[in-house]
Amino acid sequence: MALRDTSRPETAGPAAAAAALDAADRDRLLGGAHHDPHALLGAHPVRGGTLFRALRPHARAVSVLVDGMRNPLVSEGGGLFSAVLPYPRIPAYTLLVTYDEDEREVHDPYRFLPALGELDLHLIREGRHEQLWRALGAEPMVHQGVAGTRFTVWAPNAQGVRVAGDFTYWDGTQYPMRSLGASGVWELFLPGIGEGDRYKFEITSRHGHRFLKADPMARCTEVPPDTASVVTASHHQWGDGQWMAHRGDTPVHEAPFSVYEVHLPSWRPGLTYRQLADELPAYVKEMGFTHVELMPVAGHPFSGSWGYQVTSYYAPTPRLGSPDDFRYLVDRLHQAGIGVIVDWVPAHFPKDDWALARFDGDPLYEPGNAARAEHPDWGTYEFDYGRTEVRNFLVANAVYWCEEFHVDGLRVDAVASMLYLDYSRDSGQWEPNVFGGREDLDAVAFLQEMNATVYRRCPGVVTIAEESTAWDGVTRPTDAGGLGFGLKWNMGWMHDSLQYIQKEPVHRKYHHHEMTFSMVYAYSENYVLPISHDEVVHGKRALVSKMPGDWWQRRANHRAYLGFMWAHPGKQLLFMGQEFAQGAEWSEAQGPEWWLLDDGYHSAGDHRGVQALVRDLNALYRARPALWQRDTDPGGFRWVLCDAAEDNVFAFLRFAADGSPLLAVSNFSPVVRHDYRLGVPREVPAWQEELNTDDARYGGGGVAVGPPGALKPADGSLALTLPPLATVFLAPVP
Repeated sequence: MALRDTSRPETAGPAAAAAALDAADRDRLLGGAHHDPHALLGAHPVRGGTLFRALRPHARAVSVLVDGMRNPLVSEGGGLFSAVLPYPRIPAYTLLVTYDEDEREVHDPYRFLPALGELDLHLIREGRHEQLWRALGAEPMVHQGVAGTRFTVWAPNAQGVRVAGDFTYWDGTQYPMRSLGASGVWELFLPGIGEGDRYKFEITSRHGHRFLKADPMARCTEVPPDTASVVTASHHQWGDGQWMAHRGDTPVHEAPFSVYEVHLPSWRPGLTYRQLADELPAYVKEMGFTHVELMPVAGHPFSGSWGYQVTSYYAPTPRLGSPDDFRYLVDRLHQAGIGVIVDWVPAHFPKDDWALARFDGDPLYEPGNAARAEHPDWGTYEFDYGRTEVRNFLVANAVYWCEEFHVDGLRVDAVASMLYLDYSRDSGQWEPNVFGGREDLDAVAFLQEMNATVYRRCPGVVTIAEESTAWDGVTRPTDAGGLGFGLKWNMGWMHDSLQYIQKEPVHRKYHHHEMTFSMVYAYSENYVLPISHDEVVHGKRALVSKMPGDWWQRRANHRAYLGFMWAHPGKQLLFMGQEFAQGAEWSEAQGPEWWLLDDGYHSAGDHRGVQALVRDLNALYRARPALWQRDTDPGGFRWVLCDAAEDNVFAFLRFAADGSPLLAVSNFSPVVRHDYRLGVPREVPAWQEELNTDDARYGGGGVAVGPPGALKPADGSLALTLPPLATVFLAPVP
């Protein structure tokens, strides 16, 4: 913070003593409980000249430097120094602060006007600041011609707030902030503080307690277990202009959407964001997925939460690098033609005493009702969606990830826990809404506002709800009374189909409806079919390990199931490791078992075969609009065979917008079915096999659906050989 050599400034004559501070003001100022320190510190016109007062704890002496002239101030004790100097108007000045070891020339933070505008404060009060991160937090800037950082924080219940950091040895005494009135915002511009400096807010609650809190709006944080916020600014130069300009050309529900879900810290353990940028885009592109979905990347203190207990909503986890490093990863994925979805967690936050919980000494981000604030499942707090500033914090956060990091979508976690007042609560543990119902009307309004704002501001972005109930209108537009999401995870399909596929084939006929029931409601929402991390942890076993039978049958079931999934209406999502039939549950410590694909492993060919199938499924999926163009249109699907329970066979047609069909047939029994007849459209004279999950290349038995070449129907039916435990795709011969 030194400005220039001050070894020999000329010393002015004696200054007049300043009137002592009012005892109450002095106590509040030194105790961190004053709402307007700028009224006491800095320079102020008084009778006889200008009063200068500085607060510099541990300093031996302080002088005011004006035009090269040193004007010593008088110590008042407690780190306060003051004097009335004979300047009729407040001059341009700096402070010379002498410590035991050195003397520093610094700018006085208390000579600066507020660095936050009235429009910002108005929007914050209204809860409508859609770029809240530009108003709150730590913003490096040049203010009144001086470089420094503006610190702002919302703490309406605090008696006082001070900035503490590594630059104050974590003592906030030197830098009390001023209250900006009814907004509840506190502000201070600190000259000389810049990128890389660590800080927290030292808050004095209305109860008199004093504590340090990380910045809720911090855009960078220390690596856990350290918890300080870090001043940062972005210098990344984006190279994804082509992607951003065209990502919204086709509505997502009418576009191919095949998602690879990734936990970044464990996908390739030890890799940084920039190292991942060299490997992840190449792998995802080779595998043919259109998008990656990243499990939460926002700052979280406990790695074992996988990111679902967020303490820093505006900062990517620093475990893998800086915010610009994360931007670089997104940029590289876009340049490879891959969209980026991030998991977003507005349903709850942890109780860490340095973070959001009871932020200014009272419930602030959480409801004041303790029973309502507690999330019964996760030992966390829920957000107070009815408070305008809290809703603004979350809505702006959704916009932040889309605008600042160019992400293409938000998958919103645990939506059901937000929508219902009685979620995981017994009778007597919750209160109904004003209409006597169990719906959380504030949460509904928040989700509608979030979706409407994101879609308005960020063309081409999609929001995706993880919503496990039959709530009506999750993907209906907000102007029609819906929640406004673009897509919804189809938890019913996931649960039912996994229940079916885990049964021994001999028992599957009793569960046939579990595979057909999804088509009863398939067009009630815009769906994603998710086989996510949730299905391969906590004793649920990996996907291939859920399957019955010996190793060959488990792999065959796995392949047939994936084929059925890619054929079914709805978008697809597959968690890492399942694309090559990893046998063990996922562990965030080890990540996917890539060694299963190594040449030295005896079953490497089996795993490579499943990997090749997923690659080919994605290639076929992209190439055939019938598989994605009419996912939300009932006219894009027709059952061919839905009641063959005794045979464990399912067959249906998918249609593209131009009417071109694709036939999908799944045989979930371990026997070959010869001369199996299926009704097909008469206008198609010949069919050909497009993909067969029993192909020897995938580790199957190599049973073909018919002789090589065209397969011709007779009397409107097509005779096929159905491979065992397999799904086959057929298309009209061009």
